[in-house]
Amino acid sequence: MQQVVLTSLLTGLFCAGFAGVVDAITDALTMWQVIGLGAVSGALGSFVSQLVMGRQK
Repeated sequence: MQQVVLTSLLTGLFCAGFAGVVDAITDALTMWQVIGLGAVSGALGSFVSQLVMGRQK
């Protein structure tokens, strides 16, 4: 259970940072591009958190 919570927190932190970058460039993007970036953010956040958790084993 602890790993699930830690993985979720890491994903959330990654997505928060990614959202900051997206916010800086959002004025030039369409709604579909922002939705696509959100999907990429979630996928990359999950990937990064899985890598971090895998290294701690």
